[in-house]
Amino acid sequence: MTPDLTTLQQAEAERLCARFPRISRHEFRGDVTLTVPADILPEVMRYAREACGFDMLLCVSSVDHLGQEPRFEVHYTITQAEKGVNLLVRTPVSESSPSVPSLVSVWRSANWLEREQYDLMGIEFVGHPDLRRIMMWEGYPYHPLRKDFPLAGKPTELPGMAFTEKAPAAGAPFTTRPGVMTAGEREPRSRG
Repeated sequence: MTPDLTTLQQAEAERLCARFPRISRHEFRGDVTLTVPADILPEVMRYAREACGFDMLLCVSSVDHLGQEPRFEVHYTITQAEKGVNLLVRTPVSESSPSVPSLVSVWRSANWLEREQYDLMGIEFVGHPDLRRIMMWEGYPYHPLRKDFPLAGKPTELPGMAFTEKAPAAGAPFTTRPGVMTAGEREPRSRG
């Protein structure tokens, strides 16, 4: 009988935790999340790829826990493509030094994914071969996915560089209308 994905995921998590005692493990509804300190992240991920068969980095994302320390977490979803076993690996990142080691040397797919997090959250990926903004323009002083960035945006102070009005909403066609209306009336597509 072939083990199910939950059993395979738990076995791989146990293997990584046994090899690296500083990893902490959290399980919720059958899914395992490993918390890895930043200083051993490349070593853990290289071991996951080479010894455990996690051959693909699917996603790099981040979370802003504004008001807590560490303020940020960087999340990595890795997979064993043939088996379909996924693991979520998270790394806490302090607000005072928002940086983690780059994983481009482990997975080339980390290149653009890390650049996106650098651009939108302001987390530096140390050792990245080309760490520059990917969505906002160079010189833009803010990180729009941080929780302290206002939903209505901020006016830029860089005339001639780009627009100088608030962004991203600024009355865009997909902005819902506040007030006492039904969901259908607030829906942008209902306006034609």
